[in-house]
Amino acid sequence: MSQGVIQNLSSYTHATTVEGAKQVIAQGPVASQEAIKILGINGGGFFNANSAHPYENPTPLTNFLQVLAIFAIPAGLTYTFGRFVESQRQGWALFAVMLFLFLAALGGIYWAEQSGNPILQHAGVNQMLSVTQAGGNMEGKEVRFGISASSLFATATTDASCGAVNSMHDSYTPLGGGIAMLNIALGELVFGGVGSGLLGIFVFAILAVFIAGLMVGRTPEYLGKKIQSKEVKMAMLAALVLAASILGFSALASVTQSGLAGRLNMGPHGLTEILYAAHSATGNNGSAFAGLSANTCFYNTILGLAMLIGRFLFLVPVMAIAGSLATKKRVPESSGTFPTTGGLFVGLLVGVILIVGALTHFPAYSLGPVAEHLLMQAGKLF
Repeated sequence: MSQGVIQNLSSYTHATTVEGAKQVIAQGPVASQEAIKILGINGGGFFNANSAHPYENPTPLTNFLQVLAIFAIPAGLTYTFGRFVESQRQGWALFAVMLFLFLAALGGIYWAEQSGNPILQHAGVNQMLSVTQAGGNMEGKEVRFGISASSLFATATTDASCGAVNSMHDSYTPLGGGIAMLNIALGELVFGGVGSGLLGIFVFAILAVFIAGLMVGRTPEYLGKKIQSKEVKMAMLAALVLAASILGFSALASVTQSGLAGRLNMGPHGLTEILYAAHSATGNNGSAFAGLSANTCFYNTILGLAMLIGRFLFLVPVMAIAGSLATKKRVPESSGTFPTTGGLFVGLLVGVILIVGALTHFPAYSLGPVAEHLLMQAGKLF
C-alpha cells in the first residue's frame, strides 16, 4: 500500500484521460488480495493485466517484493526438509540446485530479451542499450520495469507454480519465451509451488542417486534409505506423467481443427502458443501465451484434464515412493555411500534434471521456439 497498491471498497472510478477519452477504473481491496495471491502462488490478478497493472504492481520495489514473496515459502521448505531428515546439508544441497537453475534461466531470458530482434535492427530500429533507452525487446513490457525486472518476474513465475505476470510472455523473443516454458516443463521444481516444487526435485534426486549407483556399481542410497527398483520406477513414472500430458495434449491440439482454430499465429510461434498452454495447465501455472484463444470447448476440456493430471496423477507415484521409503530402515553410512550433500551431487542432480527433464521436450521445442529463433536470425519471420 505504501508504494501505491490500492486498498479500498470504493465503486468504479470514471475518469477522463489526457487525450479526452473516457475510462472506467476498477477499485477494490487489491493490496490484501495481492499479498494472498503472491504468497500462495495463485497467480490470478485482481485486474486482467495482472501484475503489469499499476494499481497492482506500481513500482520496481513492489515488483521485487512480489518476486521475493513468490519464492518465500518454496525456498523455505528446503530448510524445512533438512530439519525433517535431520541433516541440514541435505536441504542446502537441494537449495543450491534450485538456485543454480534459477540463475541460469534468468540469465538466458535476460540475454535473449536484451539482444532484441535482428529483423528490427536490419530495418534501422535502434535496439542498443543506452542512458536514454532500455534497448532490446521491449514489446509487451512495462517501461517502469524494463527488461531486467520483467525477465526476473518471468523467471520467478514460471519457476514457481505461480502464473502472475508483469509482462506479456507471448511478446518475448523465441528463446526468451522458450526458456520460460522450459521452467514449467521441468515440473516447476526450481523452488516451485508451495510443496509441489520440493516433491519434483525429490523425484529427480532419487533418479540422480540411482544413476550414480549404476556408474560406481553400488546400491544407491538417499537419506539413509536404499533406493531399489520400485522407487526408481515410480520416480520415472512421475516424470513421464507430466511429459505425457504436455506433449500428448499439444499433439492433439496440433492435428485437430478445433485445436488449430484457436491460433492467432501460424508456423513455429503458433505451435509454441499451443505448447505453452499445455505446459501452463499441466504445471498448474496459469500464465499464458495470450495469442492462443483457449476459451473454447476443446481447449477448456483438454486443459482442464491437463490440470487434473498435473496436480493429482503426479502425486500417485510420489506417494508410492514415500510409502515405500517409510517402511525401510535407515542404513548406516559407509565408505561406499555416495554423499548427497556436496558439490558433486549438486552437479549430478542438475545434469539429471536437464537430461531427463529438458531433453524429453526438445523435439517439440525444436519445432517451436528453436525453429522460430532460427527464422528470426535469418530475417524470415515477416
